[in-house]
Amino acid sequence: MAGYSGSKQDHATRLRRIEGQVRGLQRMVEDDKYCIDILTQVSAATSALKSFSLSLLEEHLAHCVAEATRKGGSEAEAKVKEASDAIARLVRS
Repeated sequence: MAGYSGSKQDHATRLRRIEGQVRGLQRMVEDDKYCIDILTQVSAATSALKSFSLSLLEEHLAHCVAEATRKGGSEAEAKVKEASDAIARLVRS
């Protein structure tokens, strides 16, 4: 079971909201809106995705990584490495 299973509906709702923001960006381009206004909305959508990512990462650490570290061994090492790599990708983006 995924670590976010308890929050699945909340996550789906947030993603639908982000999807709406991106569709709004598409409409802005189609309607020839001012560049800075579009960039402002891109920033808002980017922030929403980052916030979603951090929430998902927190749940992953609290459930998947924590459970693996309780078990110990190579699975724990792999989960910590996987989480570290995901954090590095988020920081670079």
